[in-house]
Amino acid sequence: MSPLVARTLVEAYLYIDLAALAADDRDEESEEAGPVRDHQAATTITEGREAWTLRFDGRDLEPALEVVVLVPYQTEYQARQEGLRFGDGPSELIDAGQWRVVSAGYARRTMRNDLEFAEDPGDPRHFQSVVTGWESARDAAIEVAKFLPDGADAVPASAFWSEMGSAAHRDEPELFTREALETDIAFFQETLDDFIVTHTGRRS
Repeated sequence: MSPLVARTLVEAYLYIDLAALAADDRDEESEEAGPVRDHQAATTITEGREAWTLRFDGRDLEPALEVVVLVPYQTEYQARQEGLRFGDGPSELIDAGQWRVVSAGYARRTMRNDLEFAEDPGDPRHFQSVVTGWESARDAAIEVAKFLPDGADAVPASAFWSEMGSAAHRDEPELFTREALETDIAFFQETLDDFIVTHTGRRS
């Protein structure tokens, strides 16, 4: 089997997180499951000649899971140079539906953080976490849009290969149209800009 290859370290850690959550049959809210696990803490990273190798040890999951992902130095460097959080081009690891779920998750968490910061502004770390959250929600939505063929009105069925992604598409196909994605991306950018202007007087 060919090794899994991510475009960036951020994408690799995100893929491991999604894979671990999908593989774990335990209810995260039950007393037996305990708190949500820190999957990054169970991941080691080593340097090779041309790439990092990330190894996730999920032997405590039910069923057990081990994941190995390579991240080429070249694609990580390119992404950093171009300011691309998750990498250049469409993902080969995370499908369009998963990206949509990830984007929505970032947005929900960041909205709560945004409202909390508005009640008690001043902490620069809290401020930066809100900025990063809205940027991540926007960038994940952009990842969905990368699966749109030129001139197409919606993301094609071939862009959904995981159970999570396929379910997201099946349940809400209207969220994967070009118009819906452009609306989401614009909303996240506008919300980010408004947050920064409100609390600093400058735009992002």
